[in-house]
Amino acid sequence: MTSQPASTLRTRLVDQAASDLEENRRRQQELAEEVRMLKQEEALLADILQLAERYEGLSEPSPLPQQAQDEPVLAGAKRRRASASAPARTPSPRSARSARTEKTAKPANKARTMQAGKPARAAAAGKSRQPLLGELLLSLLSGHDEPRLAKELRDELLVKHPDRTPTAQVVRNTLESLVAKGSIQRHKQQRSVLYTLAESGRHALAAQEGTQRP
Repeated sequence: MTSQPASTLRTRLVDQAASDLEENRRRQQELAEEVRMLKQEEALLADILQLAERYEGLSEPSPLPQQAQDEPVLAGAKRRRASASAPARTPSPRSARSARTEKTAKPANKARTMQAGKPARAAAAGKSRQPLLGELLLSLLSGHDEPRLAKELRDELLVKHPDRTPTAQVVRNTLESLVAKGSIQRHKQQRSVLYTLAESGRHALAAQEGTQRP
């Protein structure tokens, strides 16, 4: 009588341990993949910094040879002597009016150019702002009351945003980062991991939509 319940308990413990071990190994693979992607991102950022430093060094003007530096000075001295020897000319009334008109026209043209450039810069800034992958996933989760798989969210993302083609691993890593921030919640159903939108995620999504309104 006592051996049967003991064997049943042992079987449950073995099954639970095997399931937890499999989940542990799966999580290790996910974390290893995330570390690998972070290292690739680190290498990319380091290359960007090196390129920026290299171009910053190229932007500095190189010193001119001594002969090239002396020649403009000599030419300027000759022009000054020539202008000093030439008789001074009295500007005519017409040329004086033209000069005044040109001086007043330049600030007005500059102001019109600056005002015309503001809408263009604003439009360019609006076009260059692309939503982050995390923001898109939050928006997708807000349309569902039931928990969603990472694969389901990725398939929906590819349909609604065909210009965004992240891999399944990138989507899963982004979802896990949102879980760490408290924006979404993770649920386990047997061996599946599902996600739902948390209350803080709804607030963040509402704030994001408020900033995007004109």
